[in-house]
Amino acid sequence: MNYSRLALAALGGTVASFAVGFLVMWLVPALFEEVQKYPAVFRPKDEMMAVMPFGFFASFIAVVVVAIIFALSHRGGSGTTEGARLGVLIGVFAVCNVLHNYVNLNIGPKLALGQAAAYLVQWTITGIVIGLIYKPLATP
Repeated sequence: MNYSRLALAALGGTVASFAVGFLVMWLVPALFEEVQKYPAVFRPKDEMMAVMPFGFFASFIAVVVVAIIFALSHRGGSGTTEGARLGVLIGVFAVCNVLHNYVNLNIGPKLALGQAAAYLVQWTITGIVIGLIYKPLATP
């Protein structure tokens, strides 16, 4: 396993993930407005900001884990294709978690579907970036 490229892929994947997350919130403000409809479920914005470092750290660890999975499963094909494939699989996993939360949390279908779509896109792009950056060690 190429640890230096793994670290770069995790860093690049994290940057991509955050960029897509911020872009979604900027382009689809209705999603954030939908969150505000559930004050018993979600923290107010100022309280969210106070604990945001924990969220950033958890997101970074999640991307590191996905980068490791990519490195372990890389079959030597196109990094973009393999990264997209892994990203979609992780995205589907995230969608299923959102739908599970829809069952358990008192949120509406609009919010659940918005989160599901955002996570699917976010993880797909993150996977592609990981695939573009990670390169296995050359074998003699």
